[in-house]
Amino acid sequence: MKKLLSVILCAAVAISACGILTFAGRDDIEYNGYPVILVPGYSSSFMYDTETGEQAWGLDFSKIGGMVLTSIADLGIALGAMTVGNADKIAKYIGDGIIEMCAELPCNPDGTSVHPLERYYSDAAHMQYSAIMERHPEGGYMSEPKIAQGIAEYTGYDNIYNFTDDFRMGSEFCADQLNDFIESVKEFTGSDKVNIISISHGGQTLSTYLVKYGDKNDIANATLTVPAIGGAGFAFDALMGDVHLDEDCIARFIEYGNDVEEHYDWLLKARQLGFLDQICNKLIPYVLQVIGNWGSIWDFVPVERYEEAKKLRLDPEANAGLIEVSDRYHYELQPKVRESFEKCQANGMNINILAGTGNPIVTGLQENSDGIITTACSTGAVCAPLNERFADGYTQVNDCGGKYKVNPSMTVDASAAYLPDDTWFVEGMFHGMMIYDPYVFDFMKKSTLDDRLRNVYSDPYFPQFRDSENAALGVYTEFSGCQPGFIDSRASSLLIKNCCKESKITVTSVTADGLDIAFKLKPKTLAPGETMNIGFTGDIPEESLRCAGITVTFLMDNVTPACFRTQKYTVMNGGAVAPAGDFESTGETPLTRLAGPLLTRILDFLGLREFLSMIFDYFTYLTQSAGILFRR
Repeated sequence: MKKLLSVILCAAVAISACGILTFAGRDDIEYNGYPVILVPGYSSSFMYDTETGEQAWGLDFSKIGGMVLTSIADLGIALGAMTVGNADKIAKYIGDGIIEMCAELPCNPDGTSVHPLERYYSDAAHMQYSAIMERHPEGGYMSEPKIAQGIAEYTGYDNIYNFTDDFRMGSEFCADQLNDFIESVKEFTGSDKVNIISISHGGQTLSTYLVKYGDKNDIANATLTVPAIGGAGFAFDALMGDVHLDEDCIARFIEYGNDVEEHYDWLLKARQLGFLDQICNKLIPYVLQVIGNWGSIWDFVPVERYEEAKKLRLDPEANAGLIEVSDRYHYELQPKVRESFEKCQANGMNINILAGTGNPIVTGLQENSDGIITTACSTGAVCAPLNERFADGYTQVNDCGGKYKVNPSMTVDASAAYLPDDTWFVEGMFHGMMIYDPYVFDFMKKSTLDDRLRNVYSDPYFPQFRDSENAALGVYTEFSGCQPGFIDSRASSLLIKNCCKESKITVTSVTADGLDIAFKLKPKTLAPGETMNIGFTGDIPEESLRCAGITVTFLMDNVTPACFRTQKYTVMNGGAVAPAGDFESTGETPLTRLAGPLLTRILDFLGLREFLSMIFDYFTYLTQSAGILFRR
């Protein structure tokens, strides 16, 4: 019976990840010929006041310098007050500046616009990407230009159309505008269908469009990347006035989005920056004067937190119109997403969703996310609490025909997703940073343009679960012969890739936590993009559904010479282990297990936990290496 269960589990993970992945390139893309509509992220549309003709959004940040110069004395006083712990003056200085710069943008309590704002253009002829480039060769008025550039390699800019909306309004309003734009593109091109790639708020707009207009079957391929389908955690934090900035996460976010190979985030671990939270929370009343009545902000609040925020911030009478619109989204439209997606697929539409995991919300909400949107809101999946994972032996929510749907770090159960077979998860990817991971960027292009990528089993290069290869992460690993993120008896060696674009790295140690194996490493310097293959001694245990970790320590010639990365793996090599509980900690390492809770808290306070963990791992590796030599 145990052998039979082993075969079933290994087959399930093989089906789920679809083929053995190496570091080879993607398949060629076969463009289906349909025009592509790019539905961008939040606040991407340029708008103007129809009465004054003044630009209302698409802010001219050169004005900031003038504003500072005209109030330099006030700024000096505010900064002086901040040095003695008074955040009120600096918050007022910044807040007044925000209100001045965004004077055209507020909405009335009922959610309607105070000023008569319009998009500059809303038709296909003007929003054809090549037409925008001709009007604005300097690069202005184009949303997501790098994504468009990648798509244009296959379509040309003539076949890409840039959707714009009044992003302040609710999701249903934006979906109605998207419907009008799709009709315009179809009429302009003579095409009966379009492809759509959406980002963030654009994903919420597209999902709402599919609920309302999916029956029209106007879309061939719909790609939703990091979509805010169920909301965005930062909106709840802001509306509740309870921001607790995760400075470490913000630093990693910035490093990720800029391919920063020099690591600075560790510096923040040794500093107490709570005063930034004071400034942010003091700023919230000023910011809410601008955005507090925007329907989109309220649609961003996850449904399970919506009533709490509504009770605090909205008046039942004054805000009745806004409440009616947002209630409709939360309680009528959003609950139909799963049903609408499935119905669209049954009619032949190809819908693919991609989300990031493994980060907290930067404003403090402690949920598994891509830094801005919780993984659950993006996908409908069930997630373990932040800093915890499902216990070894965890049984997924839905059977999914015997397909294994839990990610390697055992933090996300995709069996509960809106589309379990059509949703991809990238561990460590930050929100809106898809172009900074070559695997993800390839996925976006193929999913949008190529009809063959129908689900997570269509292409072995695009398994359902993947760790990010962003340059800021330094290295990427997987076991040869196994699916990415999984390990079984087929594993004979570990592949290590230098993810950096410019820096050489020298791999100095590799350790396993939760596996009784030791690696045979000869320290080697890897050029950018180069890989190495190292063997190991010991046996993979004959058990399944157990989480393990592989840590690679490496040297770089930059501000942080010593770095490390730990990737999680699920063992799939026999019968499932018996669950020991509901959840287990993800933050525990060999060092913290030895140190105990009290000393670990002290190390966290001092900002030394990761540094000492790295040293501990290195000496563990040296001990293991000595054992290998002795056995020889």
